[in-house]
Amino acid sequence: MSGDLRDIRPRAESAVAVGWLADPGFLVNEDPGSVTALLEAASGPAARLVASVYRASTDLDRDVTAGVRRQLLALEAARHGERKLSARITAVPVPDEPAAPWGVEWATGSQLDRSLRRIPTGHTEVLLAVATAVLDGRPMAVTGSCDRTVRVWDLTTGRQLGRPLTGHTGEVGAVATAMVDGRPVAVTGGSDRTVRVWDLTTSEQIGEPLTGHAAAVGAVATAVLDGRPVAVTGSGDDGVRVWDLTTREGIGEPLTGHTSVVYAVATAILDGRPVAVTGSQDNTVRVWDLTTREEIGEPLTVAHSGAPLWPDEEGVRAVATGVVDGRLVAVTGGHDATVRVWDLTTREQIGEPLTGHDGWVLSVVTTTIEGRPCIVSAGEDWTLRVWDLATGEQVGEPVIGHGDKVRAVATAVLDGRPHVIAGSQDGIVRVWDLPAVRQVGEPRTGHTDQVNAVATTVVDGRPLAITGGNDGTVRVWDPTTGRQLGRHLAGQDEGVWAVATAVVDGRPHVIAGCWDGMVRVWDLTTGDPVGEPLAGHDGWVLAVATAVVDGRPLAITGAFDDVRIWDLTAGRQVGEPLTGHTGEVNAVATAAVEGRAVAVTGGDDGTVRIWDLTSREQIGQPLTGHTEQVLAVATAAVEGRPVAVTGGSDGTVRIWDLTTREQIGQPLTGHADEVNTVATTVVDGRPLAITGGDDCTVRVWDLTTGNQVGPELLFPQRVFAVAVVPDGRLVVGFGWEVAVLAHR
Repeated sequence: MSGDLRDIRPRAESAVAVGWLADPGFLVNEDPGSVTALLEAASGPAARLVASVYRASTDLDRDVTAGVRRQLLALEAARHGERKLSARITAVPVPDEPAAPWGVEWATGSQLDRSLRRIPTGHTEVLLAVATAVLDGRPMAVTGSCDRTVRVWDLTTGRQLGRPLTGHTGEVGAVATAMVDGRPVAVTGGSDRTVRVWDLTTSEQIGEPLTGHAAAVGAVATAVLDGRPVAVTGSGDDGVRVWDLTTREGIGEPLTGHTSVVYAVATAILDGRPVAVTGSQDNTVRVWDLTTREEIGEPLTVAHSGAPLWPDEEGVRAVATGVVDGRLVAVTGGHDATVRVWDLTTREQIGEPLTGHDGWVLSVVTTTIEGRPCIVSAGEDWTLRVWDLATGEQVGEPVIGHGDKVRAVATAVLDGRPHVIAGSQDGIVRVWDLPAVRQVGEPRTGHTDQVNAVATTVVDGRPLAITGGNDGTVRVWDPTTGRQLGRHLAGQDEGVWAVATAVVDGRPHVIAGCWDGMVRVWDLTTGDPVGEPLAGHDGWVLAVATAVVDGRPLAITGAFDDVRIWDLTAGRQVGEPLTGHTGEVNAVATAAVEGRAVAVTGGDDGTVRIWDLTSREQIGQPLTGHTEQVLAVATAAVEGRPVAVTGGSDGTVRIWDLTTREQIGQPLTGHADEVNTVATTVVDGRPLAITGGDDCTVRVWDLTTGNQVGPELLFPQRVFAVAVVPDGRLVVGFGWEVAVLAHR
């Protein structure tokens, strides 16, 4: 796939469209709203690729300069596997700004957002509920949030329709839609114990709130009963209520039987009768005849309990209904991270639980994909998973791209194709084209969880980058080609916090600090582990650095408890732990000061400490100045003086003279959040520091002047790791991904 912009066919010929077809400068320099409108007309594989590249960053680049947008779009093209398109975007001139100082050479795409579009909803707090409807022939999403508002969105344009619907005095935890007297309406439930009905055409509440529940209303579904539209609601008062949406009156007495919070409600037709299916914290699913308002048969005991993260929690968090081979089934998701399917006629579970989620399953929905009945489940692990309802097999890989827990899913038809509308705790609604939930272009994949550490080295004249992450793996990359070299290195099931390299007995090694308190060593040439893991730390190993002292290669590690020195040749600890920090040791670097090999450490106590690696004694008093935790340390030489560069939770970067143990100049400010990582290099004879942080930026600093060099580099996720290849290229770990940038 070439990513050729000429394949895009806008709806109408215009000067703007001509600019877009000519070159990618239109994507960089035009107003994002204008670009988004034209992208809706993209057709053909190449055009859809370009549209996907642009949409991947639309929630990040609306308020940035054209220069930052250029860099971000080049990154997104590289994540999609389109290196040529990335280079073309980097070369776009931007009025009144210099040429891009960094070009993206390649990036992985393991966390690539493959949605059709992303809709930052405007909610100011957690998004809790999503439903879909059709308004004037256009598909819409209706969302509810902890901010007490209900909002309506055009799924084609991503724009909000009208003003927010306000009236609830507590969080809006449930949304459903229906037709009442020919008008599309939304029915919402809130923690204020009310049910409210809204006219989606006028954005007005219809009548007074429906009251009766004695606790928060967290579940709503709609149905047709004797020709009348009704709503079925569940709440924390253990009761299920049925409401006539035309008269806005309760129908009969509450449906009682559940002994705890009712989390979920779905409706269906069973043997010609309208029924409601409810799921509760009491670990039962109950089926109710909406005509007689009687429970049908015995409850289904689900046993959604014993969740991996919260073993004391239990309950059915999500319910949907579907049809398989002519049989009505219920689909449930719960605290045990499983999805289960139930035959509502025989009242038996069908097959084994569907496993794969790593956390509570918060929402389920059924749909048809390419003629097959399917389940889409979503949960605390930030993923969507698609299951074949007939076979119980997972369809494809988990759908990755959400930035937080996925709390709500609904279905809609867009352009004649089934889509899932998913709302996550980050306040963004993502729209997924289910038949096409697969990678576009040829993106590289790698880590399957957060990248925590990056190191670089040279082996046989070839530069290498080494990364470690929460997925428990260490991966080796060729920074020139972007290919992963060999299988990943893994010795345990827990995460890797830190990596470093060393030469031991003439062979290149990689050293990793792990969550289980172990320090692991591999031979980089063979990929084999070297000896047994080095044990001693009592808690996560958060930092690793290496040095050569008296001809011996050493590893210096910082952990929850202290600092330790390890002889890499002998495979054992050297001396007693270095103690002094009063909290976790987050960062370690090494340097030479007045001929002595030293380690520089930073910790949760906000201090920077210098240690003599020969005597294993602290040198002088701790360096103080950071007002919160010190998270990152690197060393460099500035005008012949050894210095340390530190970053912290206070959002500042500080430079320290390691000889005088004094801070040099004022703190370097610019990051809007924690500074997680620091690396140093020399470019054109200037010593530079590169820092990355929770504000999703990488910044470059001139260590001589203390000034930021060029604009910040923006990334789609938080930056936890940066390192510099010996040839000057920059390796960045952001979210689950790795990118390599070259100075131009």
